[in-house]
Amino acid sequence: MSEPSATPSSTDPDEGDLPRWLRLRHSPTLKAVVAGLLLAASMPPWGWWPLAFIGIAVLDRLLAGTTWKQRLYRGSMVGWALFTPTVFWIVQLTAPGYVIAVLFFGFLLGAFCIAVPPRAGRALGLIGVWVLCESLRAAWPFGGVPLSMLAVGQVAGPLSAVARIGGVLGMAGVTVALGIALSALSTRQWAKAGALVVVALVVVGVAVVAPNGTPTGKEIDIALVQGGGAQGTRAINTDRRKVFQRHLDASAKVPPGMDLVLWPENVVDTDFAVQKAQEGVELQELARRLDAPLAVGTTEGVSDTRFRNSQQVLDAQGNWGDRYVKVQRVPFGEWVPFRSLIEKVAPDTLASRDATVSHQSGLLRTKAAPLATVISWEVFFGHRARSAVRAGGQLLYNPTNGSTYTGTFVQTQQVANSRLRAIESGRWLAQVAPTGFSAFVSPTGQVHQRTATREQAVRVRRDVPLRTGLTWYTRYGDTPWRLAAAWLLAGAWLLAWFSARKGRSAMERPPRAGA
Repeated sequence: MSEPSATPSSTDPDEGDLPRWLRLRHSPTLKAVVAGLLLAASMPPWGWWPLAFIGIAVLDRLLAGTTWKQRLYRGSMVGWALFTPTVFWIVQLTAPGYVIAVLFFGFLLGAFCIAVPPRAGRALGLIGVWVLCESLRAAWPFGGVPLSMLAVGQVAGPLSAVARIGGVLGMAGVTVALGIALSALSTRQWAKAGALVVVALVVVGVAVVAPNGTPTGKEIDIALVQGGGAQGTRAINTDRRKVFQRHLDASAKVPPGMDLVLWPENVVDTDFAVQKAQEGVELQELARRLDAPLAVGTTEGVSDTRFRNSQQVLDAQGNWGDRYVKVQRVPFGEWVPFRSLIEKVAPDTLASRDATVSHQSGLLRTKAAPLATVISWEVFFGHRARSAVRAGGQLLYNPTNGSTYTGTFVQTQQVANSRLRAIESGRWLAQVAPTGFSAFVSPTGQVHQRTATREQAVRVRRDVPLRTGLTWYTRYGDTPWRLAAAWLLAGAWLLAWFSARKGRSAMERPPRAGA
């Protein structure tokens, strides 16, 4: 896709007041790439969150006074520059899938940018369009791929409290508003910039004083068990017994008297129900030895084409209890969309079996506390944690397995999403992984006792408060923000229509006598 040629009508009246480096006639393609890279750098693992405001400001200038083809091209370029580095880890699942994801999601942003009015109403339109685009990506395709959301970077900054009332969509809206305010300052539109900043400050202020859950008065002692081991491994070429044994060995370090012991996702891998396997017997012995409820991640064979990914509970006497089966599966990791088609071109890169799907809330009952459970990928979805908390969860539990991925790219993104879920729900969160990161996260998003990757470790936190009550986000979800975004976009085009009508009337008005 090449930059459509500019026309005289596509120039922006504000551009003459811009600094030379921001003027659109100086390489809009390069500026679009820079805008996307700035947005990427605001997110983990880099996490330079203020850069998001500059990236949005550059995007706003790029859309000013343009044709729809120019908005499609420039928005797509921004998207491709954003997604190319931030979803690179997908290569370790499927290299062709990575290329397709970058091209598709970048083009999707460009397509949404078409809906931004190029002149009057542009600020409202860009806010609405960005929120609606992120909302769509959180639900489609393949049940949602909510990667590279603005909130993942902003959770490290002063806007984090907004998650309590608006989740990732509310945070995105405020971030875009502040980016447009910066753009307005660059063109000396003081009133516009001031109004946007005031609105953002009001939203942040409301979020700070909004309900944040209520302590139950009960506190529990929790141990997180990380077995350690190499990263960049797959189940197909990993000795599953060694993975299980590492966690048994690490559990020997769990101090006596714990109220709850938590293991990561799918570190117990059996060809059939775990209760019938030797590992099941050893887990029962471990629970009795620790004299504490034990939650473990199990992968159980169901058939030649299906497996079950779940978290299961044993009580302190070694009896099997509650089970939660994962709802939100990783596309191309835990299930393969269009398998019959893709197997013809890339059979060796696909998982041989698909995970089953449940329709459970995510609530996992233990004697110590009801756990709002989000397994691995599910922590990227606000609605999954919300479902489990509304079902009665008083502590968030995120068992995960990032050992497939080398480095800390995925791991840092997951910690950022765990912080978002803790803030959104007003709950403490326990994240535990076989090779890192494992950590505790407070309801304000502070990370405590994070492990390193590959190490064998047990993290103990005493007196973790259990909480009840609903935040505004947990109560109302994303719907109010989707509706607000739609209204902003409609209002933007109404302003654009009035402005165009006023301009035509001024041109058609006959000159006054003697003029």
